Amino acid sequence: MSTAPCQLYLITPPVLEDLEAFAAVLERALEAGPVAALQIRLKPADDALITAAVRRLAPLAQSRGVAVLLNDRPDLAAALGCDGVHLGQSDAPVASARRLMGPSAMIGVTCHDSRHLGMEAAEAGADYVAFGAFYPTQTKATEHRPEPGILTIWQETMVIPSVAIGGITVDNAAALVRAGADFLAISHGVWGHPDGVEAAVRALNVICAGGD
Repeated sequence: MSTAPCQLYLITPPVLEDLEAFAAVLERALEAGPVAALQIRLKPADDALITAAVRRLAPLAQSRGVAVLLNDRPDLAAALGCDGVHLGQSDAPVASARRLMGPSAMIGVTCHDSRHLGMEAAEAGADYVAFGAFYPTQTKATEHRPEPGILTIWQETMVIPSVAIGGITVDNAAALVRAGADFLAISHGVWGHPDGVEAAVRALNVICAGGD
């Protein structure tokens, strides 16, 4: 069971039409308040685009103590010096990613609405499990909609942290923090915030600390 405060986990938009412009936006977000991790998630994108994005964005995050994870691709994550990888259920198994990335890499696994999948991931050596989508999301098509209570049960019974994901915004995040999420994984809720990314990060950090 974790007693640490909830933390913010940012996910890039799935398409970066202007990498330089997004890099400037990311810098503003990271300067606005604490961020634990950045997941670079580009879909669809070829290896060249992913490589360019990691090489441009990872130093901005890592220089501020933010862990950088690449979605789906442990091979590229290892080659490009990422801190970890996030795996979907149809991606490489945890053991394979661990062999590629080494013992210190952070490996997370999508577990949808299933504590069983979460326990399997934990037993395989994952560093965190992600549940969701908790709310409708503009970022990807989803078919699983867990109840926040899955976070409570997970926190009460398991050691490795849980990440809440899917449609999370400043307006709906507090319920997931109260339920026991260790991290809030957010994409459009930050990049698309009407008052700007700085306002979103500041507000979400207040929520993560227990304020509504």
